[in-house]
Amino acid sequence: MSSILSVGQSALSAAQAGLVTTGHNIANASTPGYNRQVVVQGAVNGQDAGYGFIGKGTEVTAVRRVYSEFLNTQVLSTQTASTQLSSYYGQIQQVNNMLADSKAGLTPVLQDFFSSLQAAGADPGSGAARQSMLSSANTLAGRFQSMDAQLGELRQGVTTEMRASVDAINVYAQQIGKLNDAIEKATSNGGGTPNDLLDQRDQAISELSKEVKVSVVKQGAIYNVMIGSGQPLVVGTKTYDLSMAQSPTDPNRPMVAYQTVNGATLLSDESLSGGKLGGMLEFRSKTLDQAQNALGRIAITLASSFNAQHVLGQDANGNPGAEFFKVAAPVVSPSSRNGDQAATASAAIVNPSALTTSDYKLQVTAAGTPPAYKVVRLSDGKPFDGPADGSSMVLDGVSFGVSGPLTAGDEFLVRPTADGASLRNGINVKITDKAAIALGSPLASAAASGNSGTGIISAPTVTAAGANLTQPVGITFTSASTFDVTGTGPGLPATGVTFKAGEDISYNGWKLQISGAPASGDSFTVGGGSNGSGDNRNALALAALQSANTTDGASTSFQGAYSQLVGQVGNKTRELASTSAAAEQLRASAVNAQQAESGVNLDEEAANLLRYQQAYQAAGKVMKTASDMFDVLLSLGR
Repeated sequence: MSSILSVGQSALSAAQAGLVTTGHNIANASTPGYNRQVVVQGAVNGQDAGYGFIGKGTEVTAVRRVYSEFLNTQVLSTQTASTQLSSYYGQIQQVNNMLADSKAGLTPVLQDFFSSLQAAGADPGSGAARQSMLSSANTLAGRFQSMDAQLGELRQGVTTEMRASVDAINVYAQQIGKLNDAIEKATSNGGGTPNDLLDQRDQAISELSKEVKVSVVKQGAIYNVMIGSGQPLVVGTKTYDLSMAQSPTDPNRPMVAYQTVNGATLLSDESLSGGKLGGMLEFRSKTLDQAQNALGRIAITLASSFNAQHVLGQDANGNPGAEFFKVAAPVVSPSSRNGDQAATASAAIVNPSALTTSDYKLQVTAAGTPPAYKVVRLSDGKPFDGPADGSSMVLDGVSFGVSGPLTAGDEFLVRPTADGASLRNGINVKITDKAAIALGSPLASAAASGNSGTGIISAPTVTAAGANLTQPVGITFTSASTFDVTGTGPGLPATGVTFKAGEDISYNGWKLQISGAPASGDSFTVGGGSNGSGDNRNALALAALQSANTTDGASTSFQGAYSQLVGQVGNKTRELASTSAAAEQLRASAVNAQQAESGVNLDEEAANLLRYQQAYQAAGKVMKTASDMFDVLLSLGR
């Protein structure tokens, strides 16, 4: 009789374990990271009764969680990619909206500025037209500054997000380390598998993968977690924290540092891919830096080319034109690791039209006399060796040089266009008096009254700042095809100069043309005396800059360069919109597959609940039958 009772009792225990496990599944159906659990039963070895083996019931051999390592790895991988792309996309949308805005972008104020310049050129004596141009110039500079400030706010937001992500990574690392310890203790004591602890650890790793790409290496019951280019974040129960630190060559650029017993080691942006942190770093380096540099380049080329032409003109008071805009200088930052902080690097913009949007790293390779150095263009990593005599070198429109107590290995970060549009150091209007706008030309030309030919002299155009405008120059034709030039200055006097109608005649920093057919003995004069308040020749030259190719290697205009920037950011935004949506779909598919395997299905659990309830009732009847049989035996003994 005892064998029947023990069989019933084993069945009752197994059914009870099934009911409890099913209830546990139902209770945790909405718990993040929970994997459903199932009871694993096995038959107890039977007893040989001579005529065969009699069963002794059942036993619960394990409570196993339904878990697929392959599906879980797929979820981690797709989740890391999806969060990186969505993080990048969320940030670049803001840049795209700002640049492409038809009212808040650069295009409308750029057009307004040149329209006001054309209006002032049409009536150079009008004080109202000059004041309107000055106001438009201030509006243009203000728009550059405003857009740069918005990019700066985005940069601060990225830094805040990076700090939050680093803090989250450290929290998850500590959780994983503690769970490793608890799981190891639970399994080392000979107990069963701690399913709920395993779920918690997997969930912590899943949350960690949303912040940065991770790789997991199993070591028994322990999970070792690596990030970046193989830096261990969790090894057993020991964790290694991340922190934020300043870039050695740019104090305004926080970087992620890896903490070890020997101190903090800076991690490159490229080594931290995946997740929110990877998305923020990629956005900062591939879009935000490029957009700010591109905007600064437009501001620098606009201000420089406008200044170059403006100083060739004459203002309403008859004075030579002054610089109209303030032009930003390159930002040069020495590395905090340099041997002697008195060592310096210099950088100056010598050809604005040749500027790129790249930053540069200047590295001292030898500290002899003369020193040796190289300049690395960071956009493509291409190095350029400095001159053998240690003098300055010109690369992409920028002059680079070094001086001071240099040490081999010293580094300097050079950002030629970073401050181009900034409020503090970038573009601004230097002229405050409307009369100081140089719309006219300081030169005039005239033909002698006794000329007998049909030659007509054009108004002279100043071509170089500092041209000799004080001494008149005479042009006398010795024949229909040659002339002599009298006066002082470079190339003067000159005799027997070949003449061809309509070709430039250039001396002393100016040029003009003579058309028609001058006769022998005809003469012309060039000199000062233009009416600065009523002349618009320099205004016309300034207005022509709107469509001139002054940017990107003299291949496009200011507006063209801005359109390229808008197009690049817009194309990248559309690309990220597509890839982000695709990555999210892959993530959702991976999660669905994982949940189909390991998630709790309430309908299935309800069915299991009924099944185990029936098994429990049936086991109870077996035990009652055994009890009734025992009672019958007892009654026979009376």
